[in-house]
Amino acid sequence: MIIMRRVAIFLFTLASATFTWAQAPAAPTATSVPGNWPTAQFAASKDPSVSKAYDLLNQMIRALGGDAYLNVQNSQTEGRTYAFYHGQPSGMGNVYWRFWQWPDKERIELTKQRDVVELFDGDKGYEITYKGTATQDQTELKDYLRRRNHSLEWVVRKWLPAKDTMILYSGTAMVERNLADQVTVMNGDNDSVTISIDSRNRLPVKVAYSWRDPNDREFDDESMIFSNYKLVQGVMTPYSTVRNRNGEMSNQRFISAATYNANLPPALFETKGITYNPSKQGPAK
Repeated sequence: MIIMRRVAIFLFTLASATFTWAQAPAAPTATSVPGNWPTAQFAASKDPSVSKAYDLLNQMIRALGGDAYLNVQNSQTEGRTYAFYHGQPSGMGNVYWRFWQWPDKERIELTKQRDVVELFDGDKGYEITYKGTATQDQTELKDYLRRRNHSLEWVVRKWLPAKDTMILYSGTAMVERNLADQVTVMNGDNDSVTISIDSRNRLPVKVAYSWRDPNDREFDDESMIFSNYKLVQGVMTPYSTVRNRNGEMSNQRFISAATYNANLPPALFETKGITYNPSKQGPAK
């Protein structure tokens, strides 16, 4: 009931703030937006909270690289990844190579031999090992799709251009020892993401959202924290990311190299079909 009241208050506050994104020439001012960034029409709303939120999002896009950021169609990164359980490291970590193509293709190669592969294509996920190709564990796949559908790229490119999206300035907060302005974005399904934007450089510091666990029916909080930004091909790239769930660290990645808009071969995201089912394997000999 508390959550429903919060949603009701949010919708009431933003009732006059629904806006439609449309292409328009950028004004030659200090607050002009990148050419690829859709310009909001505020004729129907003079809500200062919406205007503030939109200005902050524009500043964030420009800080990330403007058109260079919006024109990213694929990326490849490498580095090291660490898993955590109840906030504690679970293992020594792994080297990884990640290939991503907008909007929904991703390949992650793990270990020095690169012989463990996680592959995602649309809403399907696969795991490729020396045993062959298997479908991704359904719980892990749901977690991945939820993270993807609430990622910064997804919110910027899919949520914000939609006609039924709403935005609201949510005030300031200390995030990772930095003062940040917070913008809440709500889509047509009443699903929301809060983006924390550094008050000094306007780079995103954190993306946070909540979801209801289907088992215990309780709400869980998830977030992604970005730091150690470096300029790569005109795009400000976070070389350190931390994923949290309910206040505890669940994953950490450090990038050592990054490239954008490379000529990625389509075969990277293809499989030769399912070759085995882990649940039907006999006991190890």
